[in-house]
Amino acid sequence: MDQRNAAGAGSFETAKALDDTYVMNTYGRLPVEFVRGSGAELADSAGKTYLDFLGGIGAASLGHANPVVARAVKDQLDRVWQVGNYFYVENRGELAQALSELLSTTTDEVGHPTGSTGSTWKTFFSNSGAESNEGAIKVARRWGERKLDGAATIVTARKSFHGRTLATLAATGQDVFHKSFRPLPEGFCSVPLNDLAALDQALGSTSACAVMLECVQGEGGVWPADPDYLRGVRELCDGHGVLLVIDEVQTGFFRCGAPFSYQLAGIEPDVVSMAKGIGGGFPMGAVAAREKCADLLAPGDHGSTFGGNALAAAAGRATLQQMAELDIGEHVIEVGAHLAERLAKLPHVSEVRGHGLMRGAQLDVPIATPIVERGLERGLVLNHIGDSILRFLPPLVITSEQIDAAMDELERLIGQMA
Repeated sequence: MDQRNAAGAGSFETAKALDDTYVMNTYGRLPVEFVRGSGAELADSAGKTYLDFLGGIGAASLGHANPVVARAVKDQLDRVWQVGNYFYVENRGELAQALSELLSTTTDEVGHPTGSTGSTWKTFFSNSGAESNEGAIKVARRWGERKLDGAATIVTARKSFHGRTLATLAATGQDVFHKSFRPLPEGFCSVPLNDLAALDQALGSTSACAVMLECVQGEGGVWPADPDYLRGVRELCDGHGVLLVIDEVQTGFFRCGAPFSYQLAGIEPDVVSMAKGIGGGFPMGAVAAREKCADLLAPGDHGSTFGGNALAAAAGRATLQQMAELDIGEHVIEVGAHLAERLAKLPHVSEVRGHGLMRGAQLDVPIATPIVERGLERGLVLNHIGDSILRFLPPLVITSEQIDAAMDELERLIGQMA
């Protein structure tokens, strides 16, 4: 019997009891149940409000309950939800066109748009980041089959994270995610990030078809790739004839200021995987490829029951239109710089990494875990990677005033704990 009331609300104790009894224990959940949100604020089932610096793990790009995206989804709910990819649906083609324009944008090193490469990108719509990376892997393997005499190895970076399916776990350059799930699929190797010599050696000594990288390694600790390194990677890929795949699942859709983080280095990849911010919090993903490899997958080679369905297409199109209307990239550049400045002044923060509103604060004391727990008590939704790194992925609409309020509280918290 449903232990909730008719409105779907109830006590936190009820929510926890149901979760503990019926939901697999794959997350170490924090003791709160969020039931409402607006912009960069959340409210729990007891009515307490919070400033959100995790943003649904970087997915609530336009904030919680964005009215424009909500209206687009509600309108679509009254029309049609799911018909399958054997048919055309409204908004999907328009969304793919908008993605092509975003992907071909050029920017300066901060993220201000400067022009376009003129490339045309074709997109396959999925439901998540892991699915998007699976699609990118298949494009790369088909490139190796057709262009490189069957080459199949994909070179990734250590400390990377590409998903939790078996193939994307194999691509992930962190052994901690591999244990207990071996044997993993073959055909992946990893080298240190920002080491061109190591990458060149790997490309020369393996039967490689692609290099797959994050421009900022989010789950690894918010470690950015050096712009000169990324430019060198592009040259190495061209020299070896392999594809350059950029994983923008966490960094895309203005998270780093530019539409996509690779644009900060002035490069253009061959394949880009996306998710998180694309739907403003609605679950969806995508993988896009430009002309030379966009048609490698033919009908029957790849598919998804729900990918790019009518609800997702409506959410994605509304999200991109709202981002353009808000000039969200310029806002992210401004408030992201402010966040970095405030973080750098906090006690026991030895380094601030990242771009825009994707920031990592390195602590010189191992208190990141209790800071997240105590921060929740103080009305701050924070995130940590290990014991010494705080990661910040707030909604892109967060204000400088909200950042100041959170940093003031965080400064007091660190001072009490360190």
